[in-house]
Amino acid sequence: MLTDVTSSELKTLQNGLIGSLEELDTRTDSKEPIIAVVFATMNRRETAASCIHALMKQTRLPDLVLVADNCSIDETAQFLEAIQNLPFRLIIHPMIENRGNAGGVEEVMEMAFGLGADAVWILDDDSWPRADALRAMVEGGLDSNVVRHALQIDPKTGRFTWPLQVYTDNRGWHLIWEMSSLPIGERILSRISWTGALLPRHVREVIGPVNGNLFIRGEDEEYPWRIEKAGFKQEAVRHAILDHPGPEHVIHFQLLGKNFFYEHGLADWKYYYKVRNMVWLKRQKSGHLQALTTSFVYFVFTCIFDGHQRLPLLRRAVIDGFYSRLGKFTTPL
Repeated sequence: MLTDVTSSELKTLQNGLIGSLEELDTRTDSKEPIIAVVFATMNRRETAASCIHALMKQTRLPDLVLVADNCSIDETAQFLEAIQNLPFRLIIHPMIENRGNAGGVEEVMEMAFGLGADAVWILDDDSWPRADALRAMVEGGLDSNVVRHALQIDPKTGRFTWPLQVYTDNRGWHLIWEMSSLPIGERILSRISWTGALLPRHVREVIGPVNGNLFIRGEDEEYPWRIEKAGFKQEAVRHAILDHPGPEHVIHFQLLGKNFFYEHGLADWKYYYKVRNMVWLKRQKSGHLQALTTSFVYFVFTCIFDGHQRLPLLRRAVIDGFYSRLGKFTTPL
């Protein structure tokens, strides 16, 4: 299991990187918030560079970009640091060990707030903001009690990368799959936002850091759940768009008014973390029965779409999730 990075270790990293808030914020007369962008990457240097190039084209530039390099062996750090004419400060944070997306984002998010950021914009290395995305997010100023997020569009389909939950008075909470279904308004009440979310400092102070022990495929649901549980609103911003490729093999169905999604054909390690983290999260949110129900749903769909040969891996993931055995799995799956 992975040992947690302590707050003192993160503080040491922060102090050793760059100077104070006064050094970072050269706009001494400006009332604009200091915005930091964070994302994690591993062995995808061209993809990560594309994200940075998209940020360089923003009509409202971020002040700071922090990239967690999860022990890449393709010289990611050197490749990104060679990008020229950067209009913002870029920090490549070399991870001591691969902690997945959750652990990487946890570390660079804490560093960003430690360096004085007023809000952190969470991206993936393969999410590419369109030029006016950040400007739309901060237009009118930040609201410290609201987490705004960009809309993710799959370049292949033109639809949302993942269905979006929105709220309207006549329908309550419901899923939509494309821009044409958005309710009216520039900002739409939504939920479960992660990639593209702009997290104000106040929200982070109340709900705490990202749970890095989820490693991957879980932080995107657990952190938004904590945001909602703490009473903060989440809003989709109509004119803030990210191009972000979506999953190719997703099964969606409804049971007793609940939406279920299953990605078949995942690599074993992705499948393990997805099942483990969802079982763990259901237990945290709703107790043992819901965790067992989720496990049964995964059992049925695994048998139907991936075959019985995956059942030993399913069993391992369910048990680990039920008993909160999180962190990076260090033995072969």
